[in-house]
Amino acid sequence: MTIDEYAAWAASIAKVDEHPSNERLSYLGLGLAGESGEVAEHIKKLLRDDWLDQAGLVEELGDVIYYWACLCAATGQQPSELLKASAAKINRRISEAAGR
Repeated sequence: MTIDEYAAWAASIAKVDEHPSNERLSYLGLGLAGESGEVAEHIKKLLRDDWLDQAGLVEELGDVIYYWACLCAATGQQPSELLKASAAKINRRISEAAGR
């Protein structure tokens, strides 16, 4: 399954349509923030306990991807294109930092 196929699947599960309501967008954004917080909790516990629940972290990362993919679909974006744009932006920053 490609990331674009996954986003289409996730959008169908989340019942995201072409013109989501503000409430639906808010729900998805809060879901993403909440799941990102769960990832942060695993990292916090790693720092506190010097032990990482890798399986738990991976599970939460999957939840982050789900909400991210739904938001991509809700805004009419292809995840693969966002990934390309993100990589280009990071590469520009690296090049700019190296040129200083």
